[in-house]
Amino acid sequence: MKKILVSTALLAGVLSYAGGFRVSLQGVKQLAMAHTSAHAEDASVAFFNPAGMSFIPSRLSISVGGFAAGNKVTFQNTNTLQSTETDNPIGTPLYAAIAYKPIDKLSIGFSFSTPFGSTIEYPNNWEGREMVEKLELKAFYFQPMISYKFNDWFAFGASYIYAKGSVNWDKAITQFGGELNLDSKASGHGYGFGFYFRPDPKLDVSIAYRSPVDMKAKKGTATFSFPTSSVYPLLGLDTSGKDSFTATLPLVEEYTIGLTYKITPKWLVSADFNYHGWERYSQLTLDFGKAPVGNQPSDPTVSVSPKNFKNSKTFRLGTQYAFTDKIFGRLGAYYDESPYTDENFIPETPSYNTYVVTGGVGFKLKQFGVDIAGGYAIPQARDVKNSLLGFYGQSTATAFYVGLGLSYNPF
Repeated sequence: MKKILVSTALLAGVLSYAGGFRVSLQGVKQLAMAHTSAHAEDASVAFFNPAGMSFIPSRLSISVGGFAAGNKVTFQNTNTLQSTETDNPIGTPLYAAIAYKPIDKLSIGFSFSTPFGSTIEYPNNWEGREMVEKLELKAFYFQPMISYKFNDWFAFGASYIYAKGSVNWDKAITQFGGELNLDSKASGHGYGFGFYFRPDPKLDVSIAYRSPVDMKAKKGTATFSFPTSSVYPLLGLDTSGKDSFTATLPLVEEYTIGLTYKITPKWLVSADFNYHGWERYSQLTLDFGKAPVGNQPSDPTVSVSPKNFKNSKTFRLGTQYAFTDKIFGRLGAYYDESPYTDENFIPETPSYNTYVVTGGVGFKLKQFGVDIAGGYAIPQARDVKNSLLGFYGQSTATAFYVGLGLSYNPF
């Protein structure tokens, strides 16, 4: 039987403007200032650096927020001039955090966030339908954490990461006129730690590390659908078309250095540098239970898809100005590198070198804070040259997002 080549993007759903499939939407206040990290004003700092909890001015702090993120990807075949646009739904990343000081030097906290995930959806008849028609990813991070403040200017913190997620991916099998759906839960573990410094009342410095997390899908369900039942026996399946599969997706490590400096009592500037270890995502292996739909001669149930990602960097710059002691204006901009070349572009994880401009306002109402932020991404067009997949053309994208955050610092 002729093999079905499975060029899988299992688990790798994206927001199309992000570097790789990392979603930088974990704090509304932070987003307004280019998603910079050295802001220890409330519990939202916990995701960025657990050590920052030690510098929150309130003994108890609670922070919650959410975003609406819209994006569209366009692919044009430069030979046929045929153009395809995605019809992606609005993404809704969320976050919540709490930090508490049981004693002056010790802080404990918890962070919930969605740093990876989205949905990308192409028309069912588009030319890349054998690679992807629709792919939906949901990934959640649960992080208990602790921080200890050694003195007035230095703290260390650490967190444990439990990641839970799911994937649902549809693609066409055109040689049999069929469809394949992959559906699975996945989970993984990791850790993070950080150092937070305030050597001067005007200066905050944040240094943080977040480990890679291997998301393991151990009990996935692969459902094959064909117009004729004669195909199923060729795959060793009954007419239900169901098979099992396993796979592992690496969610990569991240290094961050951030600083915030108060130029005047009302005006501060922030800057961040992020380094992402995407190089470990060199390939993705999908192991089916029965169906011989892989591309490995030694084991036809195994499919190996080269990814060839490379390490990438992000540069961020933001500012805040206090119009009054209750109203704050914020602006920012950042540049996010794509972790792969034009020769490795894949429609399942469309990624671009991207400029992003952000802004927002914040309000303090006694113990409560309200923050509003927005951003507009300007991804740079890609000349697609993936000879392995026979995928050539030009890809462009647009993206925007808005967020609302609430904080409560009662005492």
